[in-house]
Amino acid sequence: MSYNDRPIGIFDSGLGGLTVFKAVRKLLPAENLIYFGDTARVPYGTKSKEAVIAFSKEIAAYLLAKGIKFLIVACNTVSSSALAEIRLISGVPVMGVIEPGVKEALKGGAARRVLVIGTSATVSSRAYSRALRKKDRRVFVAEKACPLFVPLAEEGWCSGRVAASAAEKYLGPQKKRGFDTMILGCTHYPLLKKIISAELGRGVRIVDSALATARSAKAELETRGLMRGTKTEASAGGSKRSGKKPGGKGQSRFIVSDAPEKFRTLASKLLNIRAGKVVVKRF
Repeated sequence: MSYNDRPIGIFDSGLGGLTVFKAVRKLLPAENLIYFGDTARVPYGTKSKEAVIAFSKEIAAYLLAKGIKFLIVACNTVSSSALAEIRLISGVPVMGVIEPGVKEALKGGAARRVLVIGTSATVSSRAYSRALRKKDRRVFVAEKACPLFVPLAEEGWCSGRVAASAAEKYLGPQKKRGFDTMILGCTHYPLLKKIISAELGRGVRIVDSALATARSAKAELETRGLMRGTKTEASAGGSKRSGKKPGGKGQSRFIVSDAPEKFRTLASKLLNIRAGKVVVKRF
């Protein structure tokens, strides 16, 4: 296997990172992907920073041992508290979800009042506020923790009265504050996007960090010459050049730390594929 044929590793505390997986699979159909869902310890948003760092380093080391070429941390809680520690142990490029979401929110200069929703840990870290203001000091930023959204998504309760009531409780008071942009600061939250959008009403742009991360990952792979189906060769002058060859269709692997059957059922619905095709191995 050539280096570029190695898989991209993606991990999250549960199934929320599948929103990133799905977007990456659509943009990069030739890439081999390994997804790890830490279903035994979800949610991460209520855990201490020390616990999140320990869990994340363990999973990152596991995926690195699988021979990945690129690692996507598809969890906002981990991206806000453990990204630096993961990079210290990684021999491959590591991408979180916060920076891509921030770039997407500020693209075009339309964002002036931004609401970020996320887990308690992500909101407490103020990672989004710092990242947004670093790029544009004129932007007003507010952050709101919505902790019930993760267990609702994990149970598949992404619509109906329970989800709508949670959205109203968290977001109802925010409607009169004049936000023009909202960042879904948790990869579980796109699963409740319709409920969230309906509660806020028209006129508020919803930034899906999962889609933004997939676009950033593709750009990074292209820049580094790591796309499957490309090879980098030395030219006569010693510089690098890329050549292309057919990449074929990439393989997908799923690994969880607990409840593989539950994960298979929900993942098949989210990815819109037959449950029999979602082969899940237990960690």
